[in-house]
Amino acid sequence: MKTKPFLEAADVDTILAAACAHAQSNNWAVTVAVVDDGGHLLGLRRLDGAAPVSAHIAPAKAHTAAVGRRESKVYEDMINGGRTSFLSAPLVAGLLEGGVPILRDGHVLGAVGVSGVKSTEDAEIAKAGIAALA
Repeated sequence: MKTKPFLEAADVDTILAAACAHAQSNNWAVTVAVVDDGGHLLGLRRLDGAAPVSAHIAPAKAHTAAVGRRESKVYEDMINGGRTSFLSAPLVAGLLEGGVPILRDGHVLGAVGVSGVKSTEDAEIAKAGIAALA
């Protein structure tokens, strides 16, 4: 049987702390979500001032990135490019930029999803959180 790495609770705490610190250093009110490789929520932090809806969008972006094994921006670009039928794909609702998979040794361990500012900034925050694992 093969083995693979996985996210531990301490990893989730590290990601959330780093992502939130990056957001706060830019005065961005966001929600950050971390999910496992199956898209199941492991941790969520909603910063002061973040819109309530961001607590729904961030986990959806993370879920999409985890189960799709790629950044959620890929799906947004696909839909914006005219493949609107992808909107009917099952189990993927976070089809906006801001979901980033966590990769280690060729495995997707999960993903980080961020919502609350511009999509490019959401992705920047997610990547800052992931970078703290290195």
